[in-house]
Amino acid sequence: MKSKLPESEILAILRAADEMIAEGGRTLLAKTLKGSREKKVLELGLDECPTYGDFKSEKLETVMEKIDWMIDNDFLDIQYNGKLPMIVYTERGWDIEKNQRVDEFLCEWDQWIAKGRIDQDMTYLKDRNRGMILLLLERIRETGNKKYIPLLERWESVDYKKVRAAIRETIKAIETGERVDEQRITEREQLLHEALEGSPPEDLVLKCWDCGDRFTFSVGEQRFFKQKGFTLPKRCEECRMERKFGWDC
Repeated sequence: MKSKLPESEILAILRAADEMIAEGGRTLLAKTLKGSREKKVLELGLDECPTYGDFKSEKLETVMEKIDWMIDNDFLDIQYNGKLPMIVYTERGWDIEKNQRVDEFLCEWDQWIAKGRIDQDMTYLKDRNRGMILLLLERIRETGNKKYIPLLERWESVDYKKVRAAIRETIKAIETGERVDEQRITEREQLLHEALEGSPPEDLVLKCWDCGDRFTFSVGEQRFFKQKGFTLPKRCEECRMERKFGWDC
């Protein structure tokens, strides 16, 4: 798959990957997006994922191609657990996903507040990724809306010391009407936009450890090495053949 995926599909794949990071591979991710009713998908609760079945009308092979595009374009990566290839986020992929998860949290909070359900068990936010938690607090702070304070107070009572301090700062900023940093919001949105744009995979030029010559490590070779869990080659093909077979190339 060479053409760029639509933003909606990038977000859907990243969201499904969030349910199985470092626990499942490309096939499991594809089956989740297809809406599979296979035993493993159901046992892991992947049918509860918001983007479960988003690609149900697609062939499994096509969904796999979309996932490979995500890997080639630095949204996802493969990490090996022994011999098992597992899906993980790249830095770019996680920057996008944490923003998406923060949107989900805020939407959920708004629904609770609208229904007067502010007596929530906030331990569900404990032990979450620290960067995502700080982003959530930053976004709440930027709203300046006092409606969030009761939930923030409940959250403060159950989390760790450093998070409690950040929550308390957020509450204070809302109560005092602290000025919103519009430039910071603009910069964050621009970075998110750039991350979503992606970049096409490119051939790499590497230096051979033996002969010192430069050689090309193609996109296809990069994909093969990544899927097999191999590290970048240290030698050009000629030197590899010479070391392996004693050939004089």
